[in-house]
Amino acid sequence: MSDNTHAGWFRGVDPDDLDGAREAIEGGSADEPRAWPTLAVESGFAADEDEYYERLHEATTYATREAVNAAETADDKQLIHAVRAMDDCERVANELSERVAEWAGSRRDDAGTGVGYARQLAQDEHSADPLFSLARRVRDLADETDALRRHVQRTAPEVSPNLAALAGPVLAARLIALAGGLKQLARKPAGTVQVLGAEEALFAHLRGRAPSPKHGIIFTHEAVSGTHPQHRGSAARAIAGKLAIAARIDHYSGDLRPDLEAELHDRIETIQERDVE
Repeated sequence: MSDNTHAGWFRGVDPDDLDGAREAIEGGSADEPRAWPTLAVESGFAADEDEYYERLHEATTYATREAVNAAETADDKQLIHAVRAMDDCERVANELSERVAEWAGSRRDDAGTGVGYARQLAQDEHSADPLFSLARRVRDLADETDALRRHVQRTAPEVSPNLAALAGPVLAARLIALAGGLKQLARKPAGTVQVLGAEEALFAHLRGRAPSPKHGIIFTHEAVSGTHPQHRGSAARAIAGKLAIAARIDHYSGDLRPDLEAELHDRIETIQERDVE
């Protein structure tokens, strides 16, 4: 390929090298528009203008596909898939365990309830009865839930160490999932983090049909649920503020800041002391 000091992103790129073209497009820039098709032909990158646009389309499509693939395989995206699968398995197991209990109640005087009872029925491994078969499905889903929870608990601290330290691995993963990713969570203000998971209540409030929600999924944090209802709003604001900071540190630097946990502990302790006044 001939050297051309006025060539664009395609300069020095082999027309058949899609990875090289992707890197050139992602890293290239120009101060002003130029007659890129003409320059591409002159530099030998393309035989004519039509071929230039064909190569440009192929290169940009490949670059987009690779970018999407990189985003989907990122650690935080994998964590999102895991925690959503965990919640789905748990939800379905609980729903089916209710069906098992109702079914068993129509046939047995000693019928129980919940996943635990379904596990008891599932012990009859050799029975082809549909009730026992369904109980085994519940057991398997519950086992899968437990396995996925262990995976989330191992993975969340690697993806977001400060957030996992403050919120706990499972809640941290759920917050990342609700935001759509660690980057998206890191960009959210504390007030938004505070009500993540309470979107329906928030929309009802905006329509004038309900009071403003004080918290969303962070209610499951023991510092919120363990605080007197009168002071839960203050606890939720304190936690959301620290979680927002933690998400930003995790996304932009990734270093663990133990002082965040200590500061949050002191603040929550102060708030909960009001409960005994």
